[in-house]
Amino acid sequence: MEKELFNYLLRLADSSLIIGHRLSEWCGHGPVLEEDIALTNISLDFVGRANSLYEYAGKVEGKERTEDDLAYLRTEREFFNNLLAEQPNGDYAQTILRQYLTDSFEIYFYDALAKSKDEILAGIAAKSLKEIQYHLRHSSSWMLRLGDGTQESNTRLQNALNEIYRFTGSLFEMDENDTVLIAAGIAPDLSTIQQQWQKDVDAMLEKAMLKKPEKIWMQKGNLQGRHTEHLGFILAEMQSVHRAYPGVKW
Repeated sequence: MEKELFNYLLRLADSSLIIGHRLSEWCGHGPVLEEDIALTNISLDFVGRANSLYEYAGKVEGKERTEDDLAYLRTEREFFNNLLAEQPNGDYAQTILRQYLTDSFEIYFYDALAKSKDEILAGIAAKSLKEIQYHLRHSSSWMLRLGDGTQESNTRLQNALNEIYRFTGSLFEMDENDTVLIAAGIAPDLSTIQQQWQKDVDAMLEKAMLKKPEKIWMQKGNLQGRHTEHLGFILAEMQSVHRAYPGVKW
């Protein structure tokens, strides 16, 4: 079961790292100072979580790879983050929507994961859950402000929904790796979480005066290392210094 646990930890860590990197791109570019600081702090929460998950993954693997090795020395096809996390920031409406869709998933996912029979994973989840509660309050409030604000803000949020909603299917993708860990009481069943998530998202879209896209093809493939064109550019930027100066100590 060590192989399945290692793969699972990589998926969680990769998703946290990539969206954390995306949010960090707003540092110094936020629409107002408070939001600049808020998004930077949220990005640090994600990167910190990724660090804990990578560190545990390295111990489970048993090949003396560090969290830096796992984050900076794997290629695009070796990353398994959900596809929503790698989508561009776009304007502020798209960033907020991407964040809300992520937060509303994570509030249920990490609550379930905190009950895992793996004590280390449960501990990481419990700590993360406290942060996610703040993340969700932040993104939910902005969904309502933008959706039920001006015609311009509503249009931008609707355009973002039309563009990136198709990537939410990757949040709930499962394979035989999950089957093994679910049976062992280590990982939660994402099909149950999807029902809770969909109910909350539908309610939020109604309050924000948005229309959910219909008859769209949900993009998947991240569990097989298949991604959108955006991930390669993220990794090229994120990994450049570490690859240029291998083994450097900061």
